[in-house]
Amino acid sequence: MVQVKRIYLFWATIFLVYLLTIFMGLWLGRYPIGLGELFQLIMEGPFSKAGGVSAVIVFKIRLSRLILATLVGIALSSSGVVFQGLLRNPLADPFTLGISTGAAFGATVAMIFGLGVGWSLGGLGLLPVICMAGALGALVVVMRLSRTDGGVLMPARMILAGIVVSTFLSALISLFKSLDEESLSAIVFWMLGSFSGRGWVHAAFAAPYVLIALAVFLAYSKELDIMTLGESEAYHLGVDVGRTRRILLVAACLSTSAAVAVSGVIGFIGLVVPHLVRMIQGPNHKNLLIGSALLGACLMVLSDIAAQNLLPGGEELPVGVITTLIGGPFFCYILSLKKREFF
Repeated sequence: MVQVKRIYLFWATIFLVYLLTIFMGLWLGRYPIGLGELFQLIMEGPFSKAGGVSAVIVFKIRLSRLILATLVGIALSSSGVVFQGLLRNPLADPFTLGISTGAAFGATVAMIFGLGVGWSLGGLGLLPVICMAGALGALVVVMRLSRTDGGVLMPARMILAGIVVSTFLSALISLFKSLDEESLSAIVFWMLGSFSGRGWVHAAFAAPYVLIALAVFLAYSKELDIMTLGESEAYHLGVDVGRTRRILLVAACLSTSAAVAVSGVIGFIGLVVPHLVRMIQGPNHKNLLIGSALLGACLMVLSDIAAQNLLPGGEELPVGVITTLIGGPFFCYILSLKKREFF
C-alpha cells in the first residue's frame, strides 16, 4: 500500500510540474505576453476574438508546439520502456536499435529529392511517410540480422545489429549531405531535432500513432512483465512470445518514427527516462509506462522552453542539443550507480 501511494504521488507530482511547464511555455517567448493578459486569454479560450495577435500566438503557435512536444516525449519515453523490456537490455532505445536513424535516413531522402511539400496533410509533404518507411525498413533489417540459422530471434543480437545498421545509415546520410550542399543546412538542423515552425497539423499527424501505440503498450504490460523472466519462462506461462514481440516492436517503431518525422532526431529521452522512473517506482511495466510517459512529456516540454529562451538574442537552439546535454551526463551518473546491475 505504501508503494502504491508513492507511485501515485510521483505521478501527481510530475503531472503538476507538467501543467506548470505548459503555463510557462504559453507565457515565455519572443513575443512578450503579460501574466494578466495570459490568464484572460486562457479564461476566454481559443475561440475568443478579443485576444487579437496575442490569442493567435498563444493558441495557434505556442500551444500547438507544446502539445507536439508532449506527444514526442510520450512516444520516445514509452518506446524506450518497451524496447528495454522486450530485449532485457538497459541500453535498448530507438537510437541504439537503428530505428531513429532509419527515420532520419528516410527524411534525408525526402529532402534531397524535394518530397517535403505537397502532401495532402496540410502540406507536410511525403517526409512523414518516408520517415516511417525508413524506420520500419531499419527494424526489418535489424530483426533479420538478429535471427539464428533456425529462424529464432535473438534479442541479445538486436543491439549489435542496430548499431551496425545505424552506423551504415549514418554514413549514407553523410554521403547525401556531401553530394547535395543545397539541402545541407536543412538536413543538419533536422538531425539536431527541433519544434521550430511546427503547428497543429504536425501534432494531428503524430497523435494517432503515439496514443494508439501507448494503448497497445499498456494492453501488453503484463506480457512485458512476464517476458522479463526469460523467453522460456514466458512461453510456459502462456505468453505467445513471438507474436507479442512483433506487435510491440511494430507499435514502438511506428510511434518513434512518427515522432522523428515531425520533430527530427531527439536523443536520450527514450534511454534516460525509463531508467529514472524505474529507480523511483520499480519495474512493473504498467506503472513504468505511465510514469515514463508523464516524465518524458514534462522533460520534453521543459527542454523546448529552454531551447527557445536560453540565448539572449532570441535565437533558438535545437531541442535535441538540450536533451543530449542533460541526458548524457545524467545517464553516466545512472551507470555509475548501477554498475553491477548493468554489467
